Amino acid sequence: MELKEYIEKAWESPALLSQNAYAEAVREVVAALDQGKLRVAEPLASANADSEAESPWTVNQWVKKAVLQYFSLAKMQVMEIGPFEFYDKIPLKKNLAGAGVRVVPHGLARYGAFLAPGVVLMPSYVNIGAYVGSGTMVDTWATVGSCAQIGQKVHLSGGVGIGGVLEPVVANPVVIEDHCFIGSRCIIVEGVHVGREAVVGANVCLTRSTRIIDVSQSDPVEYKGWIPPRSVVIPGTVPKNFPAGVYHVPCALIIGKRKASTDTKTTLNDALRDFNVAV
Repeated sequence: MELKEYIEKAWESPALLSQNAYAEAVREVVAALDQGKLRVAEPLASANADSEAESPWTVNQWVKKAVLQYFSLAKMQVMEIGPFEFYDKIPLKKNLAGAGVRVVPHGLARYGAFLAPGVVLMPSYVNIGAYVGSGTMVDTWATVGSCAQIGQKVHLSGGVGIGGVLEPVVANPVVIEDHCFIGSRCIIVEGVHVGREAVVGANVCLTRSTRIIDVSQSDPVEYKGWIPPRSVVIPGTVPKNFPAGVYHVPCALIIGKRKASTDTKTTLNDALRDFNVAV
């Protein structure tokens, strides 16, 4: 609570950051993010993992404020790593071996992002404030944006783009819950929340305004910003009237549920084969 008070006061009066106590509070928050002791967002204990309704998470907006304040405190510096040179304000994470994290060359994680033991980073990028749970694979050229929350044993396939959020401060981060499979070249941004064990097919684009339509029953059910648990999702289109005529715009289609008999490490092809769909 003391840290939060320092951050909130400095947010209202930025000049306070010139005082050591306030600057140290900001650095302490970012250090806690880096170690996984603080999170930008976290599930509430009352969450029902099997509910079709969006599971409740709380967002610690004051922690996002601290990240923004850290940018104002940090100074640009040259960082030399082997033959590579970087010029930035935020250093890279260190002590990866001690943390039990595997990082393939050209996999990068910024200081202030948390990587739990068992995380594997292929050549990919994880930004400050993000949280990546144990056993998760961040595959080649996937990006995890600032403050995004990725659960345990998630597979972010090649080229996946998980959006970041720092500004506006009131905006919620993207949340991918445990055991999800996110297919190649998916884009998930603007605080979209994906429930546990969902399978999202290749090239699905999810924004806060994307129509997510469950077409697995006789009557469609529509969601926005929320993928229910165990959903199998593919890209689709819906007609939309424009002054120049009717054109089809992207949507996401929920075509069924991941079967209880399906192992949580299923491949995307296995999950889609259950529904006779190829993507």
